[in-house]
Amino acid sequence: MTRQPTGIAAPAEHFDVRRGATSLEVVCFEAHSAEDVAMHYAIRRAVFVEEQAIFADSDRDEHDAQIGAVHVLATRGDQPVGAVRLYPLDQKHGLWKGDRLAVLRPCRAYGVGAPLVRFAVACAGARGGTRMIARVQIANLRFFERLGWSTDGEIEDYLGRTHQTMSIALAGASAMTSASRP
Repeated sequence: MTRQPTGIAAPAEHFDVRRGATSLEVVCFEAHSAEDVAMHYAIRRAVFVEEQAIFADSDRDEHDAQIGAVHVLATRGDQPVGAVRLYPLDQKHGLWKGDRLAVLRPCRAYGVGAPLVRFAVACAGARGGTRMIARVQIANLRFFERLGWSTDGEIEDYLGRTHQTMSIALAGASAMTSASRP
């Protein structure tokens, strides 16, 4: 894949979503290599720090280093276009949390968000999860409802934005719905 150098949190305009694309399919996979993880973080930075200004410097927190945390990267052709993070909240009861769903602004018309959410749900289910929650910005409620999520609790302010907690039942060890690669 054509990417920014490892460790560089590049602004959104540095991602060229046309150059070298060989397929229009959105592919989601767990980011394991240093390069993939760096790109996962760079996408989050582009969306949550630079575009939305939710965080001043970085959106990284203790959950990124948590054992069991999964960093997912989405590509379209050979270009990274989105990211999402998920992690167990209560493994004994199968509760997982999905958060930091980020799609680069120039890529939002490509339908990247749904494959990322479906991949996260399938990934948590494959790890024995029974339920996943997410704190969703109000503007994205209908999007999550169309993917089978339900509201769960009251609307609240989170990081200066109005959010709604939502949840979805997980299918357990179901197969992942998006293409995966090692």
